[in-house]
Amino acid sequence: MLKHQARQCESKFLFSMSAMNLHLYGVSKFVFFFFALFILSVSATHVTLPQSPISKSSSSGSSGQINSNSVLVALLDSHYTELAELVEKALLLQTLEEAVGKYNITIFAPRNEALERGLDPEFKRFLLAPGNLKSLQTLLMFHIVPRRIGSDEWPRQSSGPVRHPNLCNDHVYLRSQGSGKRIIDSAEIVRPDDVIRPDGVIHGIERMLIPRSVQEDFNRRRNLQSISAVLPEGAPEVDPRTHRLKKPAAPVPAGAPPVLPIYDAMAPGPSLAPAPAPGPGGPHGHFNGMRQVKDFIHTLLHYGGYNEMADILVNLTSLATEMGRLVSEGYVLTVLAPNDEAMAKLTTDQLSEPGAPEQIIYYHIIPEYQTEESMYNAVRRFGKVRYDTLRLPHKVVAQEADGSVKFGQGDGSAYLFDPDIYTDGRISVQGIDGVLFPAEEEEELKTEKKTAPVVKVVTKPRRGKLLEVACRMLGAFGQDSRLSTCQ
Repeated sequence: MLKHQARQCESKFLFSMSAMNLHLYGVSKFVFFFFALFILSVSATHVTLPQSPISKSSSSGSSGQINSNSVLVALLDSHYTELAELVEKALLLQTLEEAVGKYNITIFAPRNEALERGLDPEFKRFLLAPGNLKSLQTLLMFHIVPRRIGSDEWPRQSSGPVRHPNLCNDHVYLRSQGSGKRIIDSAEIVRPDDVIRPDGVIHGIERMLIPRSVQEDFNRRRNLQSISAVLPEGAPEVDPRTHRLKKPAAPVPAGAPPVLPIYDAMAPGPSLAPAPAPGPGGPHGHFNGMRQVKDFIHTLLHYGGYNEMADILVNLTSLATEMGRLVSEGYVLTVLAPNDEAMAKLTTDQLSEPGAPEQIIYYHIIPEYQTEESMYNAVRRFGKVRYDTLRLPHKVVAQEADGSVKFGQGDGSAYLFDPDIYTDGRISVQGIDGVLFPAEEEEELKTEKKTAPVVKVVTKPRRGKLLEVACRMLGAFGQDSRLSTCQ
């Protein structure tokens, strides 16, 4: 009906236009004709036709895939507001809607306190940077499993950890402890079955889980920023003898190994003097060593099972400062980190002596950059390999055993348990299942040998040439006994 009325209006308008004089005000017929078509097109756009109920229902069904009872709506309206804001900033709502449409999901949501105060502020700024959107999406989808896992379906302690894939093509491990705690990777479930919906369930965890790929991307970007920074140079010096400017040293390219050996660059031992505080950058300060040491300590805490080692490095500030200074000057380090079970076996006698913790950690630091692959290839090729340590002159022996790398000998040996916990090109952290101690060279050299008795030799006075000839002549006649000097 409306279409018919619109056509009648158009015919009347054309008829009235034809009746008008087309030569008014000097306007030609051709221009006036196109002007009339333009008016008709504008008027036709204002005639709106009602939509059919079929098309309206189809459009509404394609736009909304979740209802108000969905687990995603419950997440946005729950007390996990910090996580919900990160999901919105990561532009993951459409991806999660598709996941809810395909699967019955489980969300492990960290508390607001863990994201506000428990997360490193610098790491949080890294996640919210516009260029790191992919890392933020990977971090959030690491907490979502495309399978409904209730608290009653949690694995028992006797069955061991159970592996479940998540939405970021990675996996998480679920396990139980003897005290009834439910653990996912290195975080504890503090609010099991906090939100239950038909299409999913939400468990509250104590802290955020950080996948290794995101941690490595964070470390790599910070290292690139530290390398690209311009370091200040000192003022030129004048030679007092020649009164001329001293020739500057040859420029050292970024990443080149230092000229001095690492033992000359180390500060005096902890019993003599503490490590110096970090000063302004010099010609060798290509890297931010303190930041990299802080990174691998945080990685130990996030990895789980190496809290004792991390506590020692945090409490021994002189040791951490010394490691950071060495890395800043271009040296590389490999840390053999004993796990918590190995550190718990240390006795009070081993730690009570002054400087004992520092000496233990120094023996676990190799002044080379080694990974699992490089060490395993070395022991496969050469059998036994002796690596230098920062505890001079003791070395640690590595050899192949059961398809892995074994350090030390006898009862004090340890195996490579968690390889490549942290690798950033400057510091490499390898987890081992024992605490290493150097072999006492003094005990090896002490063997039961019978020493011969000391015989005192009395030198006889030297005789002259003439006296020797006289003694020979008297001896020929048997009269040499008369002179005491000839006896």
